[in-house]
Amino acid sequence: MAAQRSNTTAEEAQKPKYTKADDDEEYTESVEMMFESKQVPSWQKQLTLRAFVVSFVLGILFTFIVMKLNLTTGIIPSLNVSAGLLGFFFVKTWTSFLSKSGLLKQPFTRQENTVIQTCVVATSGIAFSGGFGSYLFGMSDIVAKQSTEANAAQNIKNPQLHWMIGFLFVVSFLGLFSVVPLRKIMIIDFKLIYPSGTATAHLINSFHTPQGARLAKKQVKALGKFFSFSFAWGFFQWFFTAGDGCGFKEFPTFGLEAHRNKFFFDFSATYVGVGMICPYLINVSLLLGAILSWGIMWPLIEDRKGHWYPADLSPNSLNGLQGYKVFIAIAMILGDGLYNFLKVLGHTLFGLFRQIRMKKPETLPVEAGQSSTETPYLSYDDERRTQMFLKDQIPTWFAVAGYVTVAIISAATLPHIFQHLKWYHVAVIYVFAPVLAFCNAYGCGLTDWSLASTYGKLAIFTIGAWAGASHGGVLAGLAACGVMMNIVSTASDLMQDFKTGYMTLASPRSMFVSQIIGTAMGCVISPCVFWLFYKAFNNLGVPGSEYPAPYALVYRNMSILGVEGFSALPKNCLKLCYVFFIAAIVVNAIRDAVGKKRAKYIPLPMAMAIPFYLGGYFAIDMCVGSLILFVWQKLNKAKADAFGPAVASGLICGDGIWTLPSSILALVGINPPICMKFLSRQKNAKVDGFLGS
Repeated sequence: MAAQRSNTTAEEAQKPKYTKADDDEEYTESVEMMFESKQVPSWQKQLTLRAFVVSFVLGILFTFIVMKLNLTTGIIPSLNVSAGLLGFFFVKTWTSFLSKSGLLKQPFTRQENTVIQTCVVATSGIAFSGGFGSYLFGMSDIVAKQSTEANAAQNIKNPQLHWMIGFLFVVSFLGLFSVVPLRKIMIIDFKLIYPSGTATAHLINSFHTPQGARLAKKQVKALGKFFSFSFAWGFFQWFFTAGDGCGFKEFPTFGLEAHRNKFFFDFSATYVGVGMICPYLINVSLLLGAILSWGIMWPLIEDRKGHWYPADLSPNSLNGLQGYKVFIAIAMILGDGLYNFLKVLGHTLFGLFRQIRMKKPETLPVEAGQSSTETPYLSYDDERRTQMFLKDQIPTWFAVAGYVTVAIISAATLPHIFQHLKWYHVAVIYVFAPVLAFCNAYGCGLTDWSLASTYGKLAIFTIGAWAGASHGGVLAGLAACGVMMNIVSTASDLMQDFKTGYMTLASPRSMFVSQIIGTAMGCVISPCVFWLFYKAFNNLGVPGSEYPAPYALVYRNMSILGVEGFSALPKNCLKLCYVFFIAAIVVNAIRDAVGKKRAKYIPLPMAMAIPFYLGGYFAIDMCVGSLILFVWQKLNKAKADAFGPAVASGLICGDGIWTLPSSILALVGINPPICMKFLSRQKNAKVDGFLGS
């Protein structure tokens, strides 16, 4: 049978191939039969020099994008599609050129494409899990000055390139070793979906068919056009930003009063692109949160100035209006995180209970449509993928030895970086981390939702309270958050990539090596990119600036709450926090109770909380992106679905990469020549009168 399949003609190979999917005689198109004439390279040959050169270049590009989003809104869309698309384009161009010149020695395969995508996502993922917009930057004196509590020297550690790189190297690899022994259970036995990994695999598989290759070229062309437009638009805007409050982002789209309350369109190509990628519900939830907070709550609380809080406080004091903004947002984030943590944990325990009791992998919730007494028919695709996935094993002893070795090195090293984080704090984290990494990887397989930040907040409160206020508990809590967050985040990322590799016949060994190399590159690239931002922009982390880093203050105040309690909260703030904490739980419960069809009309509390502190300007941009995609889908759904992600990626990449030259210009002292400001009629008259005199 295998010989007959391998001898199919080229014409037959172009025809759709079908395979039996189950026992009711339904047939589905077989992906692997389309690729049966192509030999799968060994795991060593999947790891090519050109793949890692392209990964390095794209890793830098995507790190700039993630870093910019980290330091502005904290909303990071999935960039897997963009990584897979650009990886395909670069290597395909490379191999096409070599093929024409007769120098091509190894063709470009979907396995190599998967290795590139894995490496790029691993590299840029460190920009998020490294905490440059959250816990790590929250240690700095820039963020500490915005809080009246716990801003003594023992709770401050300013960013330095050497210790950031060292910290990431000793904490970023543990998550990879922690879940490697579970790859067969997660992917083959449990048959977890991992929606992002599955979608990326479908995309890569389609690229390497004749039809998909032609479409990919058109998608890359569209990405290139909007990349150029976005880059040029960022360059044009730069000329008008010579001072604070200058530029197109200060355009009072809905009037000066609305602009004062953070309601305006700021002409950001990045946010418009992110809005095209994010689901409609997230963008609408952001807008509703902005209206609830900046449109209703903050003006009402501001009217109680002098009663609820002193009238002479600075705008950034946490004992005033700023305190309500920060702590109510924290309450919603914690309520949403607690609910989803318990829900995913419940899914995990229930699934494992059924797995053990029934001794049937197919009885998990994700396979609820199957009978518990039947053994499912394995299609040709499943047989082929399972065979290849189990071919190149990663020894369990290697994973265990790697975890223990890195854990010992980390526990010995981290107290030298953070003096108040003791070795026994780190040891306790590493004892429980594999269980939490498994829970996060399993929950991500069910829901596509990584709860890495939730586990990080758990470490903030437990380790911070354990260390104590008088022993640098705030700094210890933030450092512990970084340790935990890196482990559980990289664990779920690796399992997503294993799912992609399973569906593209990429070897688990090549995926693991690619993840290791990508993580190592990220441990150097991300701190360097952050350092560029840190040195180039003097107002980095300051509220109202171009890069306010909102989550840095949020994470620092979480650590303060965990160590010192609620003494820093202004009047009635704690009551409002209770209300919004409970409301977040109730809204999530309602969403689950009404079912998926109706839940899409109920906002997400986590998304609503983000503009409570930042304002609604970026939510308006993202809703504009949603509107563009919505209208496009109404006019031509097929074209919108095919090219929408490419257009969005172009907008994000172009504006993101403009950050590099703008940072360099700032470092060498070249400033924009023009300040474009918008004044009210009365202020303009005063300015004219002053200039006239």
